Amino acid sequence: MALMKVKFDQKKRVKLAQGLWLMNWLSVLTGIIIFSLGIFLKIELKKRSEVMNNSESHFVPNSLIGVGVLACVFNALGGKICYDALDPAKYSKWKPWLKPYLIIFVLFNIILFMVSLFCFLMRGSLESTLAHGLKNGMKYYRDTDTPGRCFMKKTIDMLQIEFRCCGNNGFRDWFEVQWISNRYLDFASKEVKDRIKSNVDGRYLVDGVPFSCCNPNSPRPCIQTQLTNNSAHYSYDYQTEELNLWVRGCREALLHYYSNIMNTMGVIVFLVWLFEVTVTAGLRYLHTALDSVANPEDPECESEGWLLEKSVSETWKSVLENLKKLGKGSQVEAEGAEGDQAPAAS
Repeated sequence: MALMKVKFDQKKRVKLAQGLWLMNWLSVLTGIIIFSLGIFLKIELKKRSEVMNNSESHFVPNSLIGVGVLACVFNALGGKICYDALDPAKYSKWKPWLKPYLIIFVLFNIILFMVSLFCFLMRGSLESTLAHGLKNGMKYYRDTDTPGRCFMKKTIDMLQIEFRCCGNNGFRDWFEVQWISNRYLDFASKEVKDRIKSNVDGRYLVDGVPFSCCNPNSPRPCIQTQLTNNSAHYSYDYQTEELNLWVRGCREALLHYYSNIMNTMGVIVFLVWLFEVTVTAGLRYLHTALDSVANPEDPECESEGWLLEKSVSETWKSVLENLKKLGKGSQVEAEGAEGDQAPAAS
């Protein structure tokens, strides 16, 4: 028994075809929007690629670009089919291709839904990427004379100023890396020698941070050095001076920024998916309504349209049987190929 059967006359079929033609071209516009969102996210990620450890974060923008292009192609083709459906002569050319087209369109809808899920689920991967990337970026902060790393200082400073953050998880992360270049250290100084000797790795570590960690909202001049030494500064207590430096780490700030972008994109892609599902259902009704016309020479006669020719359970069983037949067919072909090779080997 057909699922969700609807009766159509000539007027309803024409209205359905016209409505689907308009919806398909609106879907082309949504495809362009998805493509543009993918480009935007890719550019935003590229801006800070130096503080991201791998290319996994580009999976989402690449997926958005891909489904955006596919949406434009499939829906432009669907619009053409709906336009030609009003002319029996033109529709006869599309008729053999409509069923494969609908199957591919259903697969595209599944991919589109998966992409919308990826937009929401990439937070964990992005957090790990930022954590490792920022850690490496801070390590290379001092290498202003090293090719390939000479712009890392500027990148980190601009990042901390723009996102009002400091370090990876907080300002104390700067205490664990030597962020001052050796060229600016006086190795004849006893203090410098003692600090280097006191460290196993021979690094010059200080309880200080770069200037870009300073919070301009602080009522006093920014304190960057000897942050944990209260006696080094007048009327200072590092545990209560919250306005002196940015408290939030850059990993948290960037993660919040990119998560908001991807969550918004996920909602947009999900809404587009709902629209595409509606278009797919409409195309299926149009396809079955035109194919079930009893007398093609009489365009005024009634016909029936449906989503599935059988019930959901029967359709699922039929799909599984077809997959089993395909598996058995490929197995027979493989055994036949082995049989053909055996005599040649003997």
